[in-house]
Amino acid sequence: MQKKIRSALISVFYKDGLDNIVKKLHDLGVIIYSTGGTQKFIESLDVPCVPVESLTSYPSILGGRVKTLHPSVFGGILGRRDNDTDVKEMEQYKIPEIDLVIVDLYPFEETVASTSDDKAIIEKIDVGGPSMIRGAAKNHNHVVVIASKNEYPVLEKWLEEQGGETSLEQRRQLAARAFDVCSGYDIAISNYFNNTSFPNPFSQSGSVLRYGENPHQKGVFYGNLDDTFEKLHGKELSYNNLVDADAAVQLIREFEPKNNETIFAIIKHTNVCGIAARKTLKEAWDTALAADPESAFGGVLVCNGKVDKATAEAINEIFFEVLIAPSYDTAALEILKTKKNRILLILKPVSKKSTTQQMSKSLLNGLLVQDEDKGNFTEWKEVGGRNTSELEKQDLEFANIVCKHLKSNAIALVKNKQLIGKGCGQTSRIDALRQALEKARQFNFDMKGASLASDAFFPFNDCVKLGHEAGISAFIEPGGSIRDKDSIEYCVENKLALVMTGMRHFRH
Repeated sequence: MQKKIRSALISVFYKDGLDNIVKKLHDLGVIIYSTGGTQKFIESLDVPCVPVESLTSYPSILGGRVKTLHPSVFGGILGRRDNDTDVKEMEQYKIPEIDLVIVDLYPFEETVASTSDDKAIIEKIDVGGPSMIRGAAKNHNHVVVIASKNEYPVLEKWLEEQGGETSLEQRRQLAARAFDVCSGYDIAISNYFNNTSFPNPFSQSGSVLRYGENPHQKGVFYGNLDDTFEKLHGKELSYNNLVDADAAVQLIREFEPKNNETIFAIIKHTNVCGIAARKTLKEAWDTALAADPESAFGGVLVCNGKVDKATAEAINEIFFEVLIAPSYDTAALEILKTKKNRILLILKPVSKKSTTQQMSKSLLNGLLVQDEDKGNFTEWKEVGGRNTSELEKQDLEFANIVCKHLKSNAIALVKNKQLIGKGCGQTSRIDALRQALEKARQFNFDMKGASLASDAFFPFNDCVKLGHEAGISAFIEPGGSIRDKDSIEYCVENKLALVMTGMRHFRH
């Protein structure tokens, strides 16, 4: 069912990107109703505009709290054009039909993020905006609704290509996005009043992905990647790219930038398959890749240093999906952009918009929410046969971070700040260790003097025994087993370093 836009109500907080739409509507002969700052903006474009006050016979009152809440406005939005009673009543009360509603919402979340002034925050709770958006979305059989500036390009394209006409399918699509915006806005307000910080991805329109985790699954991303990344090159991020990119960002943000040390890591199916810390980024890359060059194929790469020409030439030799870095040399970009589908991202600095204090997982027709796994240990308790050396302490801290970002049960083997073996996703801890040892042997690493991290306690002393037999001399684990003393006693007897952190890092 095609509908022609003949009249529009525009009342927005954010006006950037609106000018082309306003001019196009004017060119199409659309009557525009508006109020307040939006009306002044439209008139500044030399486009005539009918004040909403001329419909309501009331000025904006109560400090702007009441402007559009009136039957003459909502009747025009909600009136059913194919309902004889509605049409007669609209004629009786001189209510004009409103075919297009462009309304966004007061920046509530932005205000919460920028101030603790409760009065200022409360004033940014929009009342009329959500009501008009919901009314227009409800009446999408007859009305087009634009609930955020994210939809401006879509509307502008339709105005240009379709001459102001829209199909029912298009209007319904916009209505769905509008309800997403409203529900997300309400969640943000509820979070504020309940003093919770659960992220609100549904305030953004969903981006339809090529497919989900597998080709037969549909996938949608809700959120704003622009808060985290600047995309420089490549195809659209897939579902699996996004999952691995999230794992990469979580990992790299564990490491504080240092003048004489850079980190390079390789992620595959959310697990770290290579990571190293070295003086130069090229050295860090070479060392990280050496940990498991087979698994690196098709992975997601991440680093905390500027990608230079030498590093770009090295990583350009393998196939990878995504590279995430804080910056790139011009020469490096020229090399890396030779593959058209390769995704190159700049990781933006940490901000309130790009981080969250909570994480969620959908399951059992519900949503499981928890705090993020912040921190790496609550204590540093030396309980072995000797204290750790300074080099061992550095390796244990490094291994503990890496192990935290492997699927449980997890073991990480580190030597000289290089991952040399890892076991992850195993149903027993000893199997995770066996896998880690086998990986180290596969690529000919000398495990003498290496350090071992476990994401959870050793239930028995079999892990320290097997690790010791392979040459490992320092261990780090949370502790907390009723049989901790078995592992402690073995380390004491064999002069092995053992650190208990008091902090478990399960990851499922």
